[in-house]
Amino acid sequence: MTQSNLLYAFAPYHGEFTPANLAFNANLQEFSQKVSFIVALETGGKLSTQAAYEQIEALREVLQRSKKQLL
Repeated sequence: MTQSNLLYAFAPYHGEFTPANLAFNANLQEFSQKVSFIVALETGGKLSTQAAYEQIEALREVLQRSKKQLL
């Protein structure tokens, strides 16, 4: 296992294949990865709880917009 595979895990898409579904799945996986990093920083004391919440909320809004545009 390479360092890249460890840091940026990828799960294959198993749903109904459409370009929009595939793109949203990629966006969802990116969201999940970024939230994981933010939570780790907050847990480690490198980021305040409020800052972590604000960053995750901003990511959620971006994901929500992408869902509306794609689906």
